[in-house]
Amino acid sequence: MSTPSAQDGPLGRGLLLLELDGAGSHPAAWRVSRRAPAAVLGPEHLRSAVLAAESAGFHAVTFSDPGLPDLGHPDPGHPDAAARLNALQRAAFAGPVTRSLALIPEVDTVYSEPFHIATQLASLDYVSGGRAGWLVAASPSAADAAAVGRDTVRGDRLSREAADSIEVGRRLWDSWEDDAVIRDVPTGRYLDVDKLHYIDAENSSYSVKGPSIIPRPPQGQLPVLIPAWLLPPEAVAAGAADALLVSAPTPGLLAAELAATRAGLAAGGNGPALIAELDVVLDSRGQAAAERLAGLNGHTAWQSPRARFVGSAAGLTELLTEVLAWADGVRLHAAVLDTDLEELTRLVLPELRRRGLLAPTIPDATFRDQLGLARPASRYAAAAPSVPGAED
Repeated sequence: MSTPSAQDGPLGRGLLLLELDGAGSHPAAWRVSRRAPAAVLGPEHLRSAVLAAESAGFHAVTFSDPGLPDLGHPDPGHPDAAARLNALQRAAFAGPVTRSLALIPEVDTVYSEPFHIATQLASLDYVSGGRAGWLVAASPSAADAAAVGRDTVRGDRLSREAADSIEVGRRLWDSWEDDAVIRDVPTGRYLDVDKLHYIDAENSSYSVKGPSIIPRPPQGQLPVLIPAWLLPPEAVAAGAADALLVSAPTPGLLAAELAATRAGLAAGGNGPALIAELDVVLDSRGQAAAERLAGLNGHTAWQSPRARFVGSAAGLTELLTEVLAWADGVRLHAAVLDTDLEELTRLVLPELRRRGLLAPTIPDATFRDQLGLARPASRYAAAAPSVPGAED
């Protein structure tokens, strides 16, 4: 990998994220997984996967949504089209069994109402004790549009609806002040009516009165992760994203893409964190990574848009060392989860930590803490009007 010049890298130590999708990110992963295909949908698989990721020292895990298109997965009629469970529900299940992992489900902004997204994610933040995040997606799929009876959304409109949904969600999280719940037994009041607020959100996509039906999340605002290509620069500059997911066609181009993205954000001052995207296939138990990948691709080609590393744990360690000089974190997509996670746990993460490249994992820290973000005050804390009758 060639390193760009005249750019400042990120401050501090990096975060490692792991995608926990089914048997792995390769569509044929189920064929070589140590678990039976049906077991991948069971609670024991999810429990063991999140605990293994936490034990390995990952800072966060993400959960792909089954209803969203992913070029790494074939069409539903293909033999390698694996079943996947709802991302939010998997993240909620993982909340009580983990202590340090941030839990980040992928949730669509186009065919899901922002009120429901905001309340479900706020609930996840409570279940996880403040370790929830939101991985924003925007589906251009005609099938997804047909499922909810609306036109397909693409292009600039896709970006606009995503930005509008995020803004509505953030306003709903702020619609309860932090101390709105008073539980005043002598007066019989559960809420302080003056601390719930209409959001009156009006934009080109949505009209939402509010307030939320869930108290303000423990983090105040959940961190929002967004693919770097999705939103227009003005939405990012306005604070829509807390982290951008950055990809490139090859590992060798990742540093240049990260540097270019960071340079584009520099004019706006403190911008979002940059998280590099990387597919991973590692040598394992005497079998070369290239041989493993060829066997998997013999069933179904892995058509991922992300950069891909295929090789030894030592080679991946060197690549991540270079990438973390430019990125605030890296999200790894393991080809076969149980196989590649074993190598990551044994050989890669310990060496990165020995080199001082990774942030510490802290039990019960919030996801905002991990990203170095202060807890924001509600924008409505001194606003009016409040919500009549909310004290009942």
